[in-house]
Amino acid sequence: MSGRDDALKFGVEEEFLLVDPATRFTVPRAHLVVPHAARRLGVRAQHEFLATQVETCTRPVTTAAALHSELAAARQAMAAAAENAGCLLVASGTAVLPSKHPLPLTPTGRYRRIAAHVGGAAHQMGGEICGCHVHLGDLDRAEALAISMHMRPWLPVLQALCVNSPFCEGRDRGAASTRAGRYLAWPTCGPAPVLDPSGYERTLERLIAHHVILDRKMLYWYARPSAHLPTLEVRIADSNADVDIPLLLAVLLRGLAHTFLAAHRSGIPPPRMASAVLQEAHRQAVLGGLTSTGTDPSAGHRLPMSRLVADLLKLATPALAGTGDLEVARLLAHHRLTCGTGSDRQRNVFGRCGSLSDVVDDLARRTADTGLKLWSSLPAPGPRRLDSVAALF
Repeated sequence: MSGRDDALKFGVEEEFLLVDPATRFTVPRAHLVVPHAARRLGVRAQHEFLATQVETCTRPVTTAAALHSELAAARQAMAAAAENAGCLLVASGTAVLPSKHPLPLTPTGRYRRIAAHVGGAAHQMGGEICGCHVHLGDLDRAEALAISMHMRPWLPVLQALCVNSPFCEGRDRGAASTRAGRYLAWPTCGPAPVLDPSGYERTLERLIAHHVILDRKMLYWYARPSAHLPTLEVRIADSNADVDIPLLLAVLLRGLAHTFLAAHRSGIPPPRMASAVLQEAHRQAVLGGLTSTGTDPSAGHRLPMSRLVADLLKLATPALAGTGDLEVARLLAHHRLTCGTGSDRQRNVFGRCGSLSDVVDDLARRTADTGLKLWSSLPAPGPRRLDSVAALF
């Protein structure tokens, strides 16, 4: 890329739970919340698979500041709509307290067909899984797949940054992201295979023909070309209460996308990582978040996840500088490495207060607090001043 004008657009989809403010249990009020939020957001306020869930979508933008504004506006509108319906908007990968089973399905024809197709996965304990998906574009199919293949071994590192579901239906399940484990019960969930455009089409047609999935939108790989947009969609993150986490995720992913698009155009092949090694890297990220040990995509060495975050930032630095995102990426990543993940926060609140209801209340407060306090620490717009945070890494 030659400058900020060439930056890929990016956007974020966030899924949330609706929670009763008295019991802190999830409640099926999406039918009340989504229409109210749609008065401000239009089609960017959406239903999700279950009636206890809602989703917001940002518009595609080109700057981190614009993306933060989009995330904040979407959360504010949905939180206000939830309050109007007598419930709280909560960003967590899974429901903290026990839910009523069978889980209440959103009553559309497609969701009913999916529920019948996946069987028990639709109503499993911890089935209210909420993720954060980042779209990167505009890209054609070949570009999206090429970036995905280069990005593939780095996704466990980003997954570790975004873990936020240690508690699931009343218990600490022993993982930093319970959502990730529950999601594996769904067909095709996991790392994307290495495919060119023709191989992608053949694979997709075979999955549909053999009834593994019902349609193109039901492809749940961690990174996939969008079924309806000219983007690469990355789907590895838990929903997080702190708005800086989806912002950081999107900024880092776009930096990697530019880095790997340049590599693809230069004929550089993606790094090779055996499927078993990659799956283990994701397993470690899910279990321990930033305290876990990951795998270096270049050399295959086992390294602390915090070191791999620094390596990822170094790899993406030229692209992040080009998009104007380097300072915010460094600052937000340093904050996350210092303060811990969303999962760490949930456990800390429980350890301090001794109540899962307090965990839910803390999640709800932070979901509604859309101010990015670290933003004021950045230099004023103008000539780049990268040395001001360079010492952080």
